Amino acid sequence: MLKNILQKLENPKRPLLGPNVKVLEFWGLLLPKNVFKKYFYLLMHLMVTIFTATEYIDVWFVKSDLNLLLNNLKITMLATISVIKVSTFLSWQKYWIDIIEYVTRADLNQRKTEDKEKLDLLKAFTQYCRKITYLYWSLMYTTVVIVMVQPIFKYVSSETYRLNVKNGTETYLQVVSSWVPFNKNKMVGYLAASAYQSYAAIYGGGWITSFDTNAMVIMVFFRAELELLRIDCKDIFGTETAPVEHGIALKRLKECHRRHVELVKYARLFDSCLSPIMLLYMFVCSVMLCVTAYQITIETSPMQRFLTTEYLVFGIAQLFIYCWHSNDVLYASADLMLGPYESTWWSRGVQYRKSLYLLVAQFNKSIVFSAGPFTKLTVATFISILKGAYSYYTLLSQSQMK
Repeated sequence: MLKNILQKLENPKRPLLGPNVKVLEFWGLLLPKNVFKKYFYLLMHLMVTIFTATEYIDVWFVKSDLNLLLNNLKITMLATISVIKVSTFLSWQKYWIDIIEYVTRADLNQRKTEDKEKLDLLKAFTQYCRKITYLYWSLMYTTVVIVMVQPIFKYVSSETYRLNVKNGTETYLQVVSSWVPFNKNKMVGYLAASAYQSYAAIYGGGWITSFDTNAMVIMVFFRAELELLRIDCKDIFGTETAPVEHGIALKRLKECHRRHVELVKYARLFDSCLSPIMLLYMFVCSVMLCVTAYQITIETSPMQRFLTTEYLVFGIAQLFIYCWHSNDVLYASADLMLGPYESTWWSRGVQYRKSLYLLVAQFNKSIVFSAGPFTKLTVATFISILKGAYSYYTLLSQSQMK
């Protein structure tokens, strides 16, 4: 059954981005042309944005309780990132569509080949994209389910908590801490608030999964395209036993140059759309990881500690996947310059060597994604963020011990 559902997400016209584009359309990040549907999705987006604003308002009411404040902050900051992701995606819709169409066009062109090495590489990268997409979806919705069932689980499992709620010494645990213009400590008000909070959690989860997996798969595409381009560079002049004619070699040189120019153009466009978000994302992740780690140490309930740990794993995984794939693109970009030298250039005259030198100069433009103007998205950056988060955690722990 699951296999049939996943198969319906595939699109022969988009062999690499099929499931990702369908999910972008399902959650309304790629707006439909139908006017009614378009404004329906915009309304849904607006409702979640308003909900995020109520989370900030609630900070004022819970500021005296450190645990409630930390819970609010970690969810609110993640929700803020989601709102910014969607807002920029909608504002820069034209650019995102251009990037998606380029990825699809370039991917389809490469799949026309009969070269077994290239076909095997394309198959491996496609399977990898499906794995990270489906695993990320699973991790995200596991987190959403945990956030939603946490209040129910605590109410059912803790007799002390039930008694405290009934006698008024403790309030109901919310799905997501937010302000509402009615009393949410009464059953009717609590259920209404929980319904709105659950809706925001589910829809926000859809935002995160659709945006993040689309960006991650595009990063994988850039790495694959660089590796395929290197293979084509090795074959510019044919093999030692089967050299190609002057016209064919010249055509291959021009094609490799054209593909790299186009790749650099769209990589920079992609980076310009993603970079501002990643800059804020790094700051938010540092704070969120610090807060979640601190909550794990002060939590007394084993189940609550487990649930908080799962949230921490999700936060780390989000940032790590971006840094890991950007790091892959950086190294594939650096290795691309080896492609022309792996060809049989030594068997050709000076005329070809000059053209090859120009091609290598073009390949010297490194491709890597950034977090604003300050840092690159690499594994080294990811480690630095973890160190920073640990420093904040140590500072918070020591301040509470005094």
